[in-house]
Amino acid sequence: MNPHDSPKQEWKADNYARNAHFVPTLGAPVLQLLAPRPGERILDLGCGDGVLTEKIAAAGATVIGVDAAPDMIAAARARGLDARVGDGGRLEFAAEFDAVFSNAALHWMKSDPDAAIGGVKRALKPGGRFVAEMGGHGCVAAITVAIVAALERRGVANAAAGIPWYFPTVDDYRARLEGAGFTVDYIELIPRPTPLPTAMAGWLEIFGQPCFNRLPPGDRPAAIAEVTAALKPVLCDEQGRWTGDYIRLRFKARVPDQPK
Repeated sequence: MNPHDSPKQEWKADNYARNAHFVPTLGAPVLQLLAPRPGERILDLGCGDGVLTEKIAAAGATVIGVDAAPDMIAAARARGLDARVGDGGRLEFAAEFDAVFSNAALHWMKSDPDAAIGGVKRALKPGGRFVAEMGGHGCVAAITVAIVAALERRGVANAAAGIPWYFPTVDDYRARLEGAGFTVDYIELIPRPTPLPTAMAGWLEIFGQPCFNRLPPGDRPAAIAEVTAALKPVLCDEQGRWTGDYIRLRFKARVPDQPK
């Protein structure tokens, strides 16, 4: 959720809760991987409206949430959380957290993923852990192809370059983590077909916004309708239930302890 990467993306808490409440709900496995402990100091990077941040705090940890979207931060603060507006690619913390947690946010930090990883590394104490889940290679591939085709038919040149998501392979992200000085304990691509609570239209409304904003406002409804029609045979069942072709990249890495 990073305006530096997607300046035309506008995150609104009510819209997110309506169309994307599955995101924090399906974040339970990565929260289990984090295993927050009482007394720990944890940063939630890309905290959104604070649903998972609240669960980390309930485990007894002291949590700071950071997100680039002011409206999402306002929703997180309404939960009583310490939540702050900040750019995930420009973290300013220094060796003060036992862990950094991130769910469904790192793939929005497309312009410089190494800057985000480097900021996490600086924010962690020696021995601190980085536990996260993000979109992985092949995530929403069918949706992406349909969007690109609809945009190019409407004269958007090199539409694929404007896709706002970064979905790395295991090899790619492992190399980035290790290049920043992390030891990678676990990293895996996980196919996760995801039911869409408000069908494809709701998904495109919130996540496809940067793509369709490249068109004149009057052209957007027809483009969205075209994408929906193209995807219906492969992502919608006979009862009208839509499923997103999600693939997640989940990992746990740590900062080596300082030599004694």
